[in-house]
Amino acid sequence: MRPLELYIHIPFCISKCKYCDFLSAPSSEEERTDYVERLCADIRSYDDLGRSYRVVSIFVGGGTPSVLRAEQMKRIFCAIKETFVLTDDAEITLEMNPGTVEREKLKCYKSMGINRLSIGLQSANNEELKLLGRIHTYEEFLHTYEMAREEGFSNINIDLISGVPGQTVDSWEKTLRIVAELDPEHISAYSLIIEEGTPFYDLYGEGGECAQLLPEEEVERKMYQRTKEILEGYSYHRYEISNYAKKGYECRHNLGYWERTEYLGLGAGAASLLDNRRWTQSEDIQTFAKESKRRMEKGDVLSKEEQMEEFMFLGLRKTEGVSRKVFEQTFGCTMDSVYGNVISDMVQKDLLKDAGDFLRLSELGLDVSNYVMSEFLL
Repeated sequence: MRPLELYIHIPFCISKCKYCDFLSAPSSEEERTDYVERLCADIRSYDDLGRSYRVVSIFVGGGTPSVLRAEQMKRIFCAIKETFVLTDDAEITLEMNPGTVEREKLKCYKSMGINRLSIGLQSANNEELKLLGRIHTYEEFLHTYEMAREEGFSNINIDLISGVPGQTVDSWEKTLRIVAELDPEHISAYSLIIEEGTPFYDLYGEGGECAQLLPEEEVERKMYQRTKEILEGYSYHRYEISNYAKKGYECRHNLGYWERTEYLGLGAGAASLLDNRRWTQSEDIQTFAKESKRRMEKGDVLSKEEQMEEFMFLGLRKTEGVSRKVFEQTFGCTMDSVYGNVISDMVQKDLLKDAGDFLRLSELGLDVSNYVMSEFLL
């Protein structure tokens, strides 16, 4: 049985954040109930496929999955366990936001086998939280975090965002230290991206009336550098461009994405990779389940060149880098026979480090990672 990751999408939230362009929106109880019914049907429709794989990780994302009632989440996990074989040590992550959980929900999550929580804090500064459109304060986050610890959760990630309008290096450093002092097992530190179609784009995008409030490029670069320096001081190691973990607590589900482990996305808008075929579910919460199998059958079959590209630009997200040996075992040719000129050029520019078997981004390369990765497109 081949290893498989599951991603479950819950497209609901209490209030959409001003910077968010994910498939998510506020909803009624009736809409959530109907969606759970469709999602469970979607999950069970993969019964045949479920007998061919062993599930090594599950990630329930959104949106805000914790807006669902505990009973609704139980139904989803019952459908998963009826359809798929889970390994005994499967990593099972649930995204949650402060203000959407209480102790009984946490107890229920624990009883379902959820063993990793990802809490969306974003900032320890209440003014920054308000500006981002978050529904919680830092104090409410802290209450949620402490409850999770009391209920026995020993693997917790905290999400943070830098580059917030008006943010300074000092305020970002304060958030990093406050969070690191809590000693979570994992910290994800992302830079704010101003996406078209969001309220933030209207204000801070190109030509926006408040664009000047975004931190300047040099300030953002300093925040980026200080993130690594500060978190390393608290014994977090950077194992991916935006992710830091205590030893042994790297997110296995996300590592699977970067290493091209097969994964099945369930729910509206969820993406999948199976048998080198990629497809995305319909974003329509009323029809995604009906279209699920048809979209799988019509998914894009990746060419060998496309697989090589993904191997390189996904693998280079990891600070470990990509392995020449694994590349040759996977594709039947050497990495240097395909990318020799690009590798030489990037090494000469000090954007890549050549460490024998492994090829990885340099410190400078991490700063301009998108450019480096684009060079590996064939």
